[in-house]
Amino acid sequence: MRLYSERNGIRAPHEKTYSINIDVYALLLYCCKRYQKNLTRIFIKNSHHDFTDSDYITFDESGFITRIKVKIPLLFRDEYGRISIPQYGDEYDQYSLLDLIEFFAQNVKDISERWNNERYRNYQTIDCYNSSDVFTDFQEAINEIFFESGLLYELTDKKIIERIANNSSLTMEMENSFKLVHEQGIKDLLNDAVALYKTPNPAARQDSVEKIWDAFERLKTYYTMLDKKRSSEKIVNDMAKGDDNFVELFNLEFRALTDIGNKFRIRHHETNKVDIADIRYCDYLFNRCLSLINLAIQYLD
Repeated sequence: MRLYSERNGIRAPHEKTYSINIDVYALLLYCCKRYQKNLTRIFIKNSHHDFTDSDYITFDESGFITRIKVKIPLLFRDEYGRISIPQYGDEYDQYSLLDLIEFFAQNVKDISERWNNERYRNYQTIDCYNSSDVFTDFQEAINEIFFESGLLYELTDKKIIERIANNSSLTMEMENSFKLVHEQGIKDLLNDAVALYKTPNPAARQDSVEKIWDAFERLKTYYTMLDKKRSSEKIVNDMAKGDDNFVELFNLEFRALTDIGNKFRIRHHETNKVDIADIRYCDYLFNRCLSLINLAIQYLD
């Protein structure tokens, strides 16, 4: 729910960012810890209550800590090896925290806790279920923190975290249009490019540009009964619908993207290629190439 100052435009909006500061790190980690017992199904601890001589199930925190230490080794820990919140001045890997959130998202299951006896309440046991309705609550809690802090990430229904790209031409309708491409190789490259583009880690951004350029080059050979040059010409002519002005426009853009792919370190990595020095250039290049491809595939036979 938006508060008074937000509703009335008094509060300045949060700066949109991909960087998780320590305060937001703490909120996200606390959110995960609230759902820790929903992992009991994979971290079961069989306990025994001596007084009642009864066995019962609790959450195995030690087993959880050990598993996460192996699975997410760079997750920040304190001097005692416990999963913890960084202090100001500490170095931490924010993407490991996103790994932890995805681990929870993919493994939380519904549970119920109950006392062995409502009168004496000697111990609480946990009943585990196969359903995962609790994921929706976890997803909403995480995404609320992302939104309120200005973080450009989203925990999706696929139970993975994707970055939200500012000023991107990529839409869900566009992604759905990729399904219309009959050539499987182009379709796979487009899907891989988009997945990398949405990946939170900036290191994947360069790979997304490489994949989208691979898709562009493969698109040129879409009509296998023609050589590459004539296949490209057919694509351009179909896009232009016989209008010479647009034939010229699309030919220029095809050539420009081809030259960019050859000059910059996108598909080729020789020492004489120009490095993409700023990660924001990757977003620009990705969207420029994607826009042309998206238009072109609408005119394929």
